[in-house]
Amino acid sequence: MIAQDLITAEIPPLKHTDTIEKALYWMDEFKVAHLPVLKGMNFVGLVAESDLLDYPDDMEKTLHEVFDVLPRPYAKDSAHVYDVLKLISDHKITVVPVLNEEEVYQGSVDLMNLMTFITGIASITDRGGVIILQMQGHDYSMAQIAQIVESNNAKILSSYITSSTDSAVMEVTLKINTSNLDAILQTFYRYDYTVAASYQKSLFQDDLQNRYEELMKYLNL
Repeated sequence: MIAQDLITAEIPPLKHTDTIEKALYWMDEFKVAHLPVLKGMNFVGLVAESDLLDYPDDMEKTLHEVFDVLPRPYAKDSAHVYDVLKLISDHKITVVPVLNEEEVYQGSVDLMNLMTFITGIASITDRGGVIILQMQGHDYSMAQIAQIVESNNAKILSSYITSSTDSAVMEVTLKINTSNLDAILQTFYRYDYTVAASYQKSLFQDDLQNRYEELMKYLNL
């Protein structure tokens, strides 16, 4: 999935001649804290709600009157979804402008739609269990991990790896398509894997679903 496929028609860009008042109104209307600013089809930059609120007495002034320069974080239309996520994380933004190779504005990716997409590819809302393994980096083999899971008539729905730069230990989190993990866990133990944690269906799934729903409500505020 690339940035072009994630563009939403729900987030309109501002014009550089729009007022601070209009920008704040649109941010409230579309539940975002940032909006792209255009001059024609050229991307001028990304304006933040926090910056606009610094001008309470200048609501009628236009954006180009107030801001000489705006930050210009953006993703190329061919950028992978993970690159879009990194932009959001690095710049703490709620909207990512998307430009083509000629740097012409194509649209925006907003955090709400991106989170909905991520929950789908991460199988967060799918029923099943979760196993967290710990291991040294040189011991990691997804082929063997998958073989262990599949030998117990189960499948890995999603997986992700976390590690620290100051440690050689890595954690592999597996979402499994069954809530009965006992046989899988026993096999991991036989292969000398360290199981850091495991979560069966009931409590973990209910908690994860609740957290997901709370996040979606927050993003809709």
